[in-house]
Amino acid sequence: MGQRLSGGRSCLDVPGRLLPQPPTPPPPVRRKLALLFAMLCVWLYLFLYSCAGSCAAAPGLLLLGSGPRAAHAPPALATAPNGTPPRLPFQRAPPATALAAGRDKPEGAASQEELSPEAPDSPSPISSFFSGSGSKQLPQAIIIGVKKGGTRALLEFLRVHPDVRAVGAEPHFFDRSYDKGLAWYRDLMPRTLDGQITMEKTPSYFVTREAPARISAMSKDTKLIVVVRDPVTRAISDYTQTLSKRPDIPTFESLTFKNRSTGLIDTSWSAIQIGIYAKHLEHWLRHFPLGQMLFVSGERLIRDPAGELGRVQDFLGLKRIITDKHFYFNKTKGFPCLKKAEGSSKPHCLGKTKGRVHPEIDREVLQRLRDFYRPFNLKFYQMTGHDFGWD
Repeated sequence: MGQRLSGGRSCLDVPGRLLPQPPTPPPPVRRKLALLFAMLCVWLYLFLYSCAGSCAAAPGLLLLGSGPRAAHAPPALATAPNGTPPRLPFQRAPPATALAAGRDKPEGAASQEELSPEAPDSPSPISSFFSGSGSKQLPQAIIIGVKKGGTRALLEFLRVHPDVRAVGAEPHFFDRSYDKGLAWYRDLMPRTLDGQITMEKTPSYFVTREAPARISAMSKDTKLIVVVRDPVTRAISDYTQTLSKRPDIPTFESLTFKNRSTGLIDTSWSAIQIGIYAKHLEHWLRHFPLGQMLFVSGERLIRDPAGELGRVQDFLGLKRIITDKHFYFNKTKGFPCLKKAEGSSKPHCLGKTKGRVHPEIDREVLQRLRDFYRPFNLKFYQMTGHDFGWD
């Protein structure tokens, strides 16, 4: 049956070598190498993530311990026809006049402490590895004051949170560099992922008359944090910082009064002026509702850092991740320290400049200062709805 091929063979008699053969299974060594490579990739990813100290930098891992997405999109920057962002119109504040005998530093001028590399915005190696992720945003929250109130401590504590990204150095944009424009300011910010909050802190903003309107022009939704402290203690701390750099300045008592015999307090001295919180707050309330401002007690930040950080996290719309387990109290410095700082597995205390010993001040001078601040403190309590217990 059927036609025969040449040579007398049927088509069914074609040798098996002419039919397609199944693929030869890979040798065991090749399979083992492929499995080893896959395991190596998984191990490398887990190793990089564990080294981060925070899931903020690793893409796809924000769901672990991240809070609700509180960040909002910043206002878009208008561009000129040539594609360059314009600078906002403003008026420069006139330069402060020199003050005699220890008052020659302009109000809000940066101290050496503020410019020191004590807490730079230095990301961990793993954060640098993922530096291409995210984008730079204008800050959604700013710590605006006050000097010597505890702003550095608050920022360092907040940076432990995986949903907070902050500039380490003080930008001083809204008081000194406003003419450089919002694009310049935004470029100073760290990269953030969706759901993270961008922050900065510059304590001199609180006493800068132009700052409220300028921040409002950037975004009316900006959340503002003010760290306040007993104004008498704050003034002494301010003086102590200056004294550490200029041992030849006059005594605290002589700088406090215009005329000590009459008891007239010299409010032109910045160490005294900053503590009149009610006066400065009036300027801010013309541009921001009270609900957009949080007032943190500098005293409680030392006694109960986790409690105050809980209030701050609630205010920012973050999950309460920073708790008592993050702190221990350093009896030598008299300040709380972090058990693990951001991007590190080692304990971290604030720099050696924190916790300076204050000079002894005449008790009569202290009492006169307390009498001077009392009405301003009471007004501040009424304005904020919070009694800080300074009297």
